[in-house]
Amino acid sequence: MSTPTMKVKELRVGSRGVNVDLKVVNKLEEREVTARMDGSVHKVADVLVGDETGVIILTLWDDLIGQVEEGIEITVENGYTSIFKGSLRLNVGRYGKLIKTEGKVPTVDTTHNLSEKRVQV
Repeated sequence: MSTPTMKVKELRVGSRGVNVDLKVVNKLEEREVTARMDGSVHKVADVLVGDETGVIILTLWDDLIGQVEEGIEITVENGYTSIFKGSLRLNVGRYGKLIKTEGKVPTVDTTHNLSEKRVQV
């Protein structure tokens, strides 16, 4: 039995346990960041993903970055949303999964970008 999925337009600040089918629209350059906790260096990349209801930035870390390319379809299971620099973001997180899929997202509405709306924290 498959888990029910949300649509991008339904994502809100503080959403947890998010399951959403997405198409990768744009993968931005990866960058290196240093963790505050232990000083370890990680790679991070922002990826614009969406469905027929809108788009959002998906933040990917380390090994997950190489799993996505523009044009492919993915499902985020058990993801969550967060605010980064006043912008709503979708995250896979430690307990989530990123799975390649096909045929679930035929079109993407790039005119409704949830990450472009400024969120007050």
